[in-house]
Amino acid sequence: MWEKSRHGAIDVISGTEPLTLETCDSLRRLLEDCVNDGQPQLVLDFQQIPLIDSAGLELLLDIRESCVRRGGQFQLAALNTLCLDILQVTGIASQFELYDDSVAAAGSHVQ
Repeated sequence: MWEKSRHGAIDVISGTEPLTLETCDSLRRLLEDCVNDGQPQLVLDFQQIPLIDSAGLELLLDIRESCVRRGGQFQLAALNTLCLDILQVTGIASQFELYDDSVAAAGSHVQ
């Protein structure tokens, strides 16, 4: 299950599911709603997301591109060791700003 919370102008999305082919559709709909609502400022909080597969990686890149096109940002926070390793090995980590927690990521928008 995916949840959205709003911190000022920042949407923080969190979940407890692995980010895989089976769960990507529901997350995509939620993220696209955020992207289509003005200038998107998004943080995906990985604190309880245990795993990411190729469908999840593709979703992250698609949403990042959509955010950038609209003049926004898409950041990742609180990645566990496995998810961080997957992002690094695939070279995708360099496409994102990574933060230790969602508070730091959301706070980076006001600097």
